[in-house]
Amino acid sequence: MRRTYKLYVGGAFPRSESGRSYPVTSSAGVHLANAAQASRKDVRDAVVAARKAFPGWSGRTAYNRGQVLYRIAEMMEGRRAQFAEEVAAAEGVSAARAQALVSATVDRWVHYAGWADKIGQVRGGVNPVSGPFLNLSQPEPTGVAGVLAPTGSTLLGLVAVLAPLITSGNTAVLVASERAPLPAITLAEALATSDLPAGVANILTGRLAELAPPLAGHADVNALDLAGAGTLATELETLAATTLKRVLRPTEDDWNDPDPGLSRISPFLETKTVWHPIGR
Repeated sequence: MRRTYKLYVGGAFPRSESGRSYPVTSSAGVHLANAAQASRKDVRDAVVAARKAFPGWSGRTAYNRGQVLYRIAEMMEGRRAQFAEEVAAAEGVSAARAQALVSATVDRWVHYAGWADKIGQVRGGVNPVSGPFLNLSQPEPTGVAGVLAPTGSTLLGLVAVLAPLITSGNTAVLVASERAPLPAITLAEALATSDLPAGVANILTGRLAELAPPLAGHADVNALDLAGAGTLATELETLAATTLKRVLRPTEDDWNDPDPGLSRISPFLETKTVWHPIGR
């Protein structure tokens, strides 16, 4: 039976506000299913859900966020066969290659789960200052981030841009690959059955040209990852500038790199510095 996959917003799976859907085909052109075609209103609803979730998620201990990310890896492992089938159909790779990509994706969640309580140690610390002060710097999440998933890497690339954002306490509104959104929605089903609070990660499917501009221009979005922006990158960066968003432009990232470290965490961190007088 062909399914019509829905959006993932605020921990629920609503249909698009517009009532639209569009056909999803494999790399060979076979009709696989239908996906909800989100609208501008769905973008706004997702941002509201992400903002509502931000205080609770960023307020959790880093250790607890790491536990949640590890649980996501466990849930993905339990649906390995489905993920591999969808990746093979979407990317036109062999079954063995699809299994390897799923393994790398699970490992990526584990990688960032390990980073969760170490970010502060690497990016923060005591600063040497001249004067009778104790000076401390500590990284903090930027807030709500809009993410355009990579188009060519439908699962590993998607997790490579989503996981580092939520690791540090940000919440996210992600626009899945327009051509091949099924791995993203299956990931949403794994997120919904893990310990991730509702609204921390929101996943929209639909036309990139329709969804990206309102996300980039939304005044309550604090940062933007343009990994899958393609030819829209310049236009979206201009829209983001109207509200002074942090923007990560498209790069030639190797999504297969097993140890990305802080490379995709750091762009979405703020640094809070505290000065405290001390006696001599």
